[in-house]
Amino acid sequence: QVQLVESGGGLVQAGGSLRLSCAASGRTFSTYAMGWFRQAPGKERELVAAIHWRTGSMIDSDSVKGRFTISRDKTKNTMYLQINNLKPEDTGIYYCAAAGTTWGTVSSAYDYWGQGTQVTVSS
Repeated sequence: QVQLVESGGGLVQAGGSLRLSCAASGRTFSTYAMGWFRQAPGKERELVAAIHWRTGSMIDSDSVKGRFTISRDKTKNTMYLQINNLKPEDTGIYYCAAAGTTWGTVSSAYDYWGQGTQVTVSS
């Protein structure tokens, strides 16, 4: 089992920045990749960005390119999401996810999930 705890969400004005963190514990040696998903009110959960744990290769959504940056610190078993130039449409719950054997853009590729952290962007 892998436990994931997100932090760093909050209320921010449009144009502002946030840094989300996801701390992993438990069987972290089995982590293949980790990702950030978000779910806006009334919408499905969607991938924002993902990172291959060993190589650092990344996947990110076209909608966030240039504004969101995913990174990880293997020594701390922690993943980050730096979010710049926030827009009201970025509002939602941001979830951290970990995959044990594969990765991709769909939520079914991920085995473990955090509880989520709320990001609210005011205009």
